[in-house]
Amino acid sequence: MVVHENPDPDCLASAMALSHLFFVRLGQESVIAFSGMIGRSENLVMARELEIPLTPCEIIDYEEFGVICMLDTQPGTGNNSLPPGKRVDLVIDHHPLREGTRSCHWLDVRDDYGVTATILYEYLLAQEVSINAKLATAIFYAIKADTQDLGREANRPDREAYLRLFPLTNKRLLYQITNPRQPIEYFRAISQAIERTRIYGNLIVANLERVIFPEIVAEMADFLLTLDEVDTVLCMGEYGSEIILSLRSVRPDLNCGHVVRKLVAGYGLAGGHTLMAGGKINLMRGDADEKIALEAILTERFLVEMGVSSGDERSII
Repeated sequence: MVVHENPDPDCLASAMALSHLFFVRLGQESVIAFSGMIGRSENLVMARELEIPLTPCEIIDYEEFGVICMLDTQPGTGNNSLPPGKRVDLVIDHHPLREGTRSCHWLDVRDDYGVTATILYEYLLAQEVSINAKLATAIFYAIKADTQDLGREANRPDREAYLRLFPLTNKRLLYQITNPRQPIEYFRAISQAIERTRIYGNLIVANLERVIFPEIVAEMADFLLTLDEVDTVLCMGEYGSEIILSLRSVRPDLNCGHVVRKLVAGYGLAGGHTLMAGGKINLMRGDADEKIALEAILTERFLVEMGVSSGDERSII
């Protein structure tokens, strides 16, 4: 089964749950294939302490597998490393349905769910498969992290799963995951985010420039969204040969997925939900002029889309 690049708690828990279901009901072992890296401390602790086996996509021979599944991602989205044209048999996701997904043999795409892991939890219940403490902890934490304790884009199934799973979780492991030790680079990223933030009315645009791992861009977007009187944040950072984008909002009338696709139109790929979305742009040259130009274009498009004047610009410090 293939999850998206730089796996987050949702795809990790979803893959763990589907692997468990396949083993219990079919007696079949599964391989969880991922690309990129796990850089965020919480996700590293989750994968390690819950013993989630992960295999790099680069060493996978897809011809050896009779069934290929995609979790928390879809074919052609640009956020997974499945080779183009490769057959996908099963797709389970909570992002908006992509046209290319319709050709898959079996799909379950529920974009009204807060997390994909909730869908897998319902599969386990329907099949009357027992859920041990580690699996319960994984699914619970996925819901907790992606919905920010049910406060962001959680629906009734997410809430029910969250409440039912909590008594089954390993509280010691849950504490370790939610309270990891942070590397010094994490605090440097916070400093960069504060220093390079520009406020336009109720909006924030922050360019972290070069980052140590891709997930820090979304993490800093969430962090900056806590600033008083700010309701929407666009955060960007350079990782490898790409510009990573993260859009966060507390406005239920705003569809971040639609907005971020407009921002990267003609330059890259993007997608997401009402309150959270992301994207990436491949750098052509990678020189300073290209990066400065892209930042200016993205900022201008963002302000125009949100109807805010650039004349209101101010900094935090």
